[in-house]
Amino acid sequence: MRRLLLAGLVALTVLPVAAQTPIAGPKLDLETIMANPDWMGQAVENPYWSVDGRSLYYRLKRDGSPVRDLYRVDPASGQSSKLDATATAQAEGPAVYDRAHRHAAYLFHGDVFLVDLSSGRRTQVTRSPLPESSPRFSADGRSLQFRESNNWYVYDLASGVTAPAAVLKLTDDPHDKKPDALGQQQLDLFKDLREDKADKDAVHDNEQALAAADPTRAPQPFYLGDKPQLVDTELSPDGRWMLVVTQPAHHDDGKAPDVIHYVTDSGYTENEPSRPYVGRNEPAPQSVLLLDLRAHKSYPLATDKLPGIKDDPLKAIRAKTVAELQKAGKEDEAKALKAPDVRPVTLYSVDSGSAAIAWSDDGSNAALEFLAIDNKDRWIASIDFAHHELVLQHRLHNDAWVNWTYNDVGWLKDNRTLWYLSEESGYSQLYVKPVDGTAKALTSGKFEVSQPQLSSDGRWFYVCTNKLAPYSYDVYRVPSNGGELSRVTQYGGMDQFVLSPDDQRLAVLHSSAYVLPQLAVQSAQGSAPRELTNTMKPAFTAHKWIETKIVEVPSTHGAGVIYAKYYGPADESDAPTSRPAVLFVHGAGYLQDVKLAATYYEHEQLFNNLLVQEGYVVLDMDYRASQGYGSAWRTAIYRQMGHPELEDLLDGKAWLVKHHGVDPKRVGIYGGSYGGFMTEMALLRAPGEFAAGAAQRPPADWETYNDSYTAGILNHPEVDPEAYRISSPITYAKNLRDPLLINHGLIDDNVLASDSIRLYQRFVELHKKNFWISLYPLERHEFEHADAWYDEYRRINELFETWVKP
Repeated sequence: MRRLLLAGLVALTVLPVAAQTPIAGPKLDLETIMANPDWMGQAVENPYWSVDGRSLYYRLKRDGSPVRDLYRVDPASGQSSKLDATATAQAEGPAVYDRAHRHAAYLFHGDVFLVDLSSGRRTQVTRSPLPESSPRFSADGRSLQFRESNNWYVYDLASGVTAPAAVLKLTDDPHDKKPDALGQQQLDLFKDLREDKADKDAVHDNEQALAAADPTRAPQPFYLGDKPQLVDTELSPDGRWMLVVTQPAHHDDGKAPDVIHYVTDSGYTENEPSRPYVGRNEPAPQSVLLLDLRAHKSYPLATDKLPGIKDDPLKAIRAKTVAELQKAGKEDEAKALKAPDVRPVTLYSVDSGSAAIAWSDDGSNAALEFLAIDNKDRWIASIDFAHHELVLQHRLHNDAWVNWTYNDVGWLKDNRTLWYLSEESGYSQLYVKPVDGTAKALTSGKFEVSQPQLSSDGRWFYVCTNKLAPYSYDVYRVPSNGGELSRVTQYGGMDQFVLSPDDQRLAVLHSSAYVLPQLAVQSAQGSAPRELTNTMKPAFTAHKWIETKIVEVPSTHGAGVIYAKYYGPADESDAPTSRPAVLFVHGAGYLQDVKLAATYYEHEQLFNNLLVQEGYVVLDMDYRASQGYGSAWRTAIYRQMGHPELEDLLDGKAWLVKHHGVDPKRVGIYGGSYGGFMTEMALLRAPGEFAAGAAQRPPADWETYNDSYTAGILNHPEVDPEAYRISSPITYAKNLRDPLLINHGLIDDNVLASDSIRLYQRFVELHKKNFWISLYPLERHEFEHADAWYDEYRRINELFETWVKP
């Protein structure tokens, strides 16, 4: 696409944001746009193919209820129906297939079902109070494997017998217990005790022999000792091996602060524990055991030979902090910062919550994805089963932090070629690597690759990329042995896709600015799609919503351009030469809001429309740290959260002043979560730049946020206190001079309300003026009640009307 930056000036690209042409509707008001979002319509959720591939299922939220109803649609006719309770009982879940395509299996209401594809006969395999998961067929197709928590079971298709794949006990083997000196003395003294022990040993040895010779018996247990705690287990498709992930059983997770509920069913104040603060205790280190289920032996898979695992990436930072502690006479704290001889690791956790472990289809290979607890390295290793040790396949190092996403891994159908995503080029790309060969990039360029799906015949990878433009996402495909990356869908706002069982069609969820995700089907080779749903409400589509314009804002700090969405009147030919503006700041830090797809911020998008109606223009920027622009853009905030992003926001303000007649003295700013944090940083680090700011649920002190998010960006506070100091709004409280409104849910268990209350107290002690806090007793981080949404945005609107618009 033609670049927008020409001769130092930024032009506007007008992009369609809705599938239909809106008509003029009634004037917007807060009551309407902050009402329960059911009035807009419902997003189509979780599409999947039926077992025979002839139908699609999906779910829709029920109006006025959190219940999700199940629907079935015929892709050929487009006919869709909501399934009642009786029909739902006969429905299917997302299916897996054996290699010969004789059987399928799926989960439904937490139970496992088996289907004979030739006859269509359905067999319920489990009916249990605990949910099963991860159904798959064994490598030879003779059994069906599934798990219940960390316990794996094998269902034999011929006999219908279900048995545990392994029995794991977190105790010491009672038969391996050796007598101490006193016990040995007793055995030496008393013949009857020796005979009793010999009888017990004989019974045990006989049981062992019978179990080894008799496959109809349940397997003998593996005794893992009382020191580890089970984290995950993964069974090989051939049933020969099991990988067991453990962590110390008595690891101290640190003290968790309480969330206090003031408005309760009981009428009494109630306390709820939340999560520990960052650095109060590091995540528990994890270890992996390889169990040979055939030989009934176990082997630890040591990670201490992974390259770089004995390095200290924080050496310089650690030395500086130690020197400062020693200078302050804090010798004990300085000694506690000694780097470990071997860096502890965890296994990546995938969406299901299980570890990032991938078995090849035949069980001959496994890939394990390890992450250093300091977040600087990711290793992918296979297993040498003959020597029971890890073999490095890939190392990804990042001086800042390895990404939370783009960590998919798996195997090609040859069972010996690994595939994985890696940011090693600066952008997430797809690679293949034979276990004994050299890695090859299947994709390359300055765009992101995600959601890789290998076709069942193994010939193609289907992926999501923003190759065309950073804000435009579609399905592409590339041959698994290398070749051209070709575009399959043409939406620009593709959200999710599912390949059909025969590899011939794609079910695609797609959306646009004012259209929630809708379902379509098309050829997997690329063709005109058939739209299957339209769940938007007429009352919503009747409004003439603003066609947001995606623009490129030039950076004055060497960052190139910053993509943004501009909200303004349709006709700016007679726009005033001086008008107010508002910057909306998206949340999460690592999130992308400048896209052709539907925004996560539905209420805020409508509020931006209302602001334009009231005479403002609005800019929504993908500041540095946002997703979709490569690793360097993401990690620009390392050890300095709130600094590069503020530079970008100020560039956005300057762009509005230069190109849209905005009065630099009449610019407001607002956002939630990370956007609330940036609102506070903007007012406190750049006083006078913004006329007023509204911060929703903002982190005011990163030392009180969680470990999984914060430690990657700022390291741990005991090692890198300076990063926390310069990155926390509370540090700059003395600089407040512009009106600030803080809104926070009192039962927020993500960003605790204490963050805002502590900052408020600092303002009180500093004798500041024009700051307010609104607390919402029944709201968590994500507000759920329309009354709270309305009240929150009424206050924001009044703030801007009072301090920005005049």
